[in-house]
This record gives sequence, structure tokens and C-alpha cells, in this order.
Amino acid sequence: MKTTPRTLSGFMELLPAEQLVFNQILDVIRDSFESYGFVPLDTPVLEYADVLLAKAGGETEKQIYRFQKGDSDLCMRFDLTVPLSRYVAQHQNDITFPFRRYQIAKSYRGERPQKGRFREFYQADIDIIGNERLSIIHDAEVPAIMYGILRRLGLNRFRIKMNNRKLLNGFYQPLGLTKKATDILRIIDKFDKIGVDAVQDCLVDLSLSDDQIQSVLSFVQTSGTTDQVLSYLKGLNIQNESFQTAISELETVANALKTLGVPETHYQIDLKITRGLDYYTGTVYETYVEGHPNWGAICSGGRYDNLAENYTDRKMPGIGMSLGVTRFFDLLRGEGLLNFGKMTSAEVLVLPMDEDMSYACQVATVLRQGGIKTELYGATTKFKNKMNYANKIGVPFVAIIGEDERQNNLVSLKDMVSGNQTSIPLSDVVKFVFQKRSEQPEQPIILEVSRTSK
Repeated sequence: MKTTPRTLSGFMELLPAEQLVFNQILDVIRDSFESYGFVPLDTPVLEYADVLLAKAGGETEKQIYRFQKGDSDLCMRFDLTVPLSRYVAQHQNDITFPFRRYQIAKSYRGERPQKGRFREFYQADIDIIGNERLSIIHDAEVPAIMYGILRRLGLNRFRIKMNNRKLLNGFYQPLGLTKKATDILRIIDKFDKIGVDAVQDCLVDLSLSDDQIQSVLSFVQTSGTTDQVLSYLKGLNIQNESFQTAISELETVANALKTLGVPETHYQIDLKITRGLDYYTGTVYETYVEGHPNWGAICSGGRYDNLAENYTDRKMPGIGMSLGVTRFFDLLRGEGLLNFGKMTSAEVLVLPMDEDMSYACQVATVLRQGGIKTELYGATTKFKNKMNYANKIGVPFVAIIGEDERQNNLVSLKDMVSGNQTSIPLSDVVKFVFQKRSEQPEQPIILEVSRTSK
């Protein structure tokens, strides 16, 4: 009996064409993070349970993969933020603040797999951690980076929605709801998922009066341009420090986003955005693709006062955002919005026409040393079969190597898009491929998202 090959549910495994596109997405994210001066971090998948679960609880703790190995109580990381907080506390005397780190890695949660939810998934996180204080300008820089990533990937129709937790806490104070603020925030965080009627019922369950409920609902449903929402907030004339600080911070962030190259068409103040996690204390963000409300937020984050409070007395405020790469990829793939054009990373496929492979190997070596990704075809078969292989893998160029090419140090290079074939001296082939490659339009990774979800 043969064992049936299979994988666990909730663990994504891709075919070559899909994996190439997935890797392209990771490359764009990594390059974008580093272009802003972020440094990479790679924390262990396994952590001591008492370290990883220092602040976990509720549903999060139920979903964690936890096991004993010898005398060690171990957990698999469920996100990249908690390991970061452990890292900065452990190495606080060895790193330079503000600490700008990115991490692109897998996390693990033992939850029920469903559309958009995986047990093993890639996250792409950026955080800027300060020592005692951190400039508000970074609250604009982080979403600006995410905007740039999504645009580079080919996504056009999306919007970064932002709010400030201080604003919400300040608003609830004169209503006498300070003690219930956290519970209200968690309810408002579900507003777009469950709708206004369900939110109202939840607020009734919290024993809010009719006047309090109407004040909360009217406040969070306020909409308009950035200037209109800021004008509305100022017009409320709520005179407490938290509310006024939040208005100032939102205005600063909105103005800075413009100077960082984010058009106002791609961000807005949305007073329903709360981010239900308790550790957010200031600016919060969620990013939505227009026309696809069922996708939910594709990347989100916010500011926190003290990242490493469970591990050190040193105050380390921070700001960060996370893109769920596996989930994002799966949503795009499910609606046919990814450009799966190739099944190879090679730019040139070298095809020997006879059994003498020596010159073909030399051509492949010259191309690779020149910085061109090159595959050498070694099977002895008909030319038709070789070209069929080239077409299937989607390689842009084919270098045909026969006796004439070998005797005259030439390369017959076929452009697989135009069909044109050119005979080039081996000494010029690298320059020629680079030139031809520069003439080809760059293909977007994400196809235009112009239709709405069913």
C-alpha cells in the first residue's frame, strides 16, 4: 500500500507559477522596506511558552500550537509582534533607537481553516521602536510605505483608513463611558462586519442609555474628506487632553502623508476604525480594497505606548503595520487577479541542438556571470519538443546553440514574445539581453482590480 500524498488543511502549498509570483510579492515588500532604511529580523519559530504568552489570553491562547519537549514548555509564534517585543527587551543595550525593523516570516495558529484564514501563513511586518519617545512623523511614514508597496504590486483601488484611539477615549469621557470604553471599542471594531443594527444591540447589552448609543453611533458614522472630518471634530469642542491631542495627531499625520507622496484618494479618516487589540494607544490603520468589502482589511496596524512592557521597565513606544501576505495572495488568486505568466525564474533558456554541450555550457556561464538568470536544457530530444518546453515555462528568450554558433562564437537568440531571432557574437550577448529586457514593459504582479466581488 502506498501512502496517499497530502498536506494538512490550512497550510498553503503552491505550484511553480504561483510560487514565482508569491516570491515576487515578497521581493517587492522586502525591497520597499529596505528602501526606507529598515533592517531585517528573523526570530525563532519556537519560543518559551512563558515568554510568548506573557500577555496572551482568550482566543489567541486557544489557537497556539504548544507542546512539551523534555523539560521545556514551547510554543510556535502566533504573530511577529510578540517576538519583536521580546527581542527589543532582550537586546535593548545592543540595538540603536529608533529601531527600524522588518520581518517577513511564517506564523502559526491552530484555528479552523476557512477562506482567508490559514494555520501557517506569511506576515510582512514593519515597526519603528523608540526609546521613551517616538516622533509622530513615523505615524505617517509607516502607512506611506504600505501605500508604495501596494502600488508597486499593481494595486490601484484601495484606501488606508485611519483613526486615533485617544480620540475615541476622549469622546467617551464626557459621556460617562470611560470604564466601558474598551468594550465599546471592540464592538465598533466590528461595525462594517455586523452592521449598525447589530452594533446598536451590542451597545444595549452594555447598558448604554438611548442618548449614549445615539451619540456613539452618530460620532463613528461621521464621514467626509479629511478636512471635513477634522473640522467636525474640532467643532465638537470637547475639551479634554486626550481628544485634543488626537485631533492634533490626526491632522499632523494627514498632512505628512501628502508630503510623503500618498494622494488623498488613497487615505481617509474613518472614526469606525478602532483595532480591537488592547495595546494600541494612538493612530490606528486598516487598508481596504475598494469593491471587495468581503476581503476585510488587507493590512493594518497602529501605535502603541510600550511594546516591551511585559519584559522590561524601559518604555519603548512604537508604530507598526502588518500585511498578511498568504491571505492577500489567496484572495487575489481566488478571483483571478494575479499575473501567472511564467513557470521559470530564468530569463534565457539555452538549447543545444546536438550532443556537444561544451559551447552551450560556455554560453550559459557567460550569461549567468553577466547577471542574467539562465537555464541550460540538457535533454536529448527533438527541436519541436525543446521549443514546446520553452513555451510552457514562459521564458522570455531562447539561445539556440548549433554547430554554426559553436564554430563562430555566436548565439542565436530568439525573442519568445515577438518571435524575432537574432545572431549575436557571444561577447555581446549579455548587453543585447539587457537592452531587450529594458525595452519590454514591466508586467504588474496584480492585474487591475476593476470588478467587484460576487
